[in-house]
Amino acid sequence: MRRSKRMAAMITMDPSLSRQVGGKEHSPHNGAVVEEIHGLIRVYKDGHVERPQIVPCVTSLLPPDLGVTCGDIVIHKLTAIWARFYVPSAAVRSHGKLPLLVYFHGGGFCVGSAAWSCYHDFLARLAAKAGCLIMSVNYRLAPENPLPAAYEDGFEALQWLKQKAISGAREWWSGSCNFSSIFLAGDSAGANIAHHLATKLGANNEATALRPLVFKGTILIQPFFGGETRTHSEKQMSSPSALSLTAADTYWRLALPYGANRDHPFSNPLSKGSIKSLQEPSSLPIMVCISEMDILKDRNLEFCGALDSAGTKRVEHVVFKGVGHAFQILNKSPLSQTRTLEMLSHINTFVTISLLDPPTSS
Repeated sequence: MRRSKRMAAMITMDPSLSRQVGGKEHSPHNGAVVEEIHGLIRVYKDGHVERPQIVPCVTSLLPPDLGVTCGDIVIHKLTAIWARFYVPSAAVRSHGKLPLLVYFHGGGFCVGSAAWSCYHDFLARLAAKAGCLIMSVNYRLAPENPLPAAYEDGFEALQWLKQKAISGAREWWSGSCNFSSIFLAGDSAGANIAHHLATKLGANNEATALRPLVFKGTILIQPFFGGETRTHSEKQMSSPSALSLTAADTYWRLALPYGANRDHPFSNPLSKGSIKSLQEPSSLPIMVCISEMDILKDRNLEFCGALDSAGTKRVEHVVFKGVGHAFQILNKSPLSQTRTLEMLSHINTFVTISLLDPPTSS
C-alpha cells in the first residue's frame, strides 16, 4: 500500500475523547478505501483512518471486591504514550514489594487500547491471580505510526520506569513495585513487542543501561509473527477465531515499513535478517502461550523450537486445547473461561519460579 499521508495518532486516556470512529460512512474527500478489516479498521487513499469502536473503552474503575487498585499515568506527552497500572492490594499487604509485568496489548499494531474493556478485565484478574503489579502500555498505532514506532514506545516506557526507580519517589503504585523483578509480557502484536524488547535488552548490554531495573523473564501470549511461506496452520485452520489469515496479512501491510514484506525481522523472527538474535542464548526464561485453533499455532511452535535449539535458559510453552486466537479476552464461552483460568494459573507459576532463579551476570 502506498502511504500518501501519515497522520499523527491522537491518543487519550479519556474513552469519551477517543479518536476511534464508530460506524461512520466516509465522506468523498477521503477518497477510496485502500485497506479494510471489517469492523476494526478502514484506511482511505488520502491516509485518513477510521477505527469503529468494536470494543468499548473504559475508565480505570474496578469493582472494589476484586481488590485491585487501578489508575492511568502519562508516560510521554509528546507522543501521547500512557499506561494503566494495576496494583493488587491483598498481595501488597502480604508481600510488600511486588514484581512488575510490563504488558503490551494486541491488535495487529493497528487497533486496540490499554483502555479496551476486554484488556481491563483480563489484566485486573491477572494482577489479582499472579500477585503482580501490571503496567499496561498504550503505544502508537499503525498505519499512522508504522513499525518500529511501537517498539520505540515500549523502550520509552522502560526508560521512564528506570527514572522512576532512580528517583525513589513513592507514588501510589511505585511504593509497591520491586524494580528488580520485571517481566515483559503481551498478547498477539503486544507479544511481538515484548519479544523485540527482550531481544534488544539482550544485545549490546542494553539491559545494563536500564539499571537499576532487573528483568526476570518474558511472557508471550499467542505472539503475532508472520512470514512469506505459509505454515500448515495458516493454510488449514478453518475454525472460527479472532484472527484470520486475510486480517493478519492486512495488519502486516499496514504495520511494516514501506516496501517490506512478511519476512522482515519485525514480522518473522526466523528470517535470515533476525535468526542471528535467536541463535544467541537468552539469559531470561521465556513462556509462550499457544492456542490450538489459532492460525499462528505452527509459527509459535517453530519459534519455541528455535529458542530451545539456541540454548535459551528456560523455554516453556503451553498449548491451550480447543480455543483460538485471543480467546482469553474476546471469547466468553465456558471452554474459553476454563482455558483462561488455566492461563492465569500457568502465568502465576512461571512468575513464581522465575523469581527464584539466581540473578544473571550482565
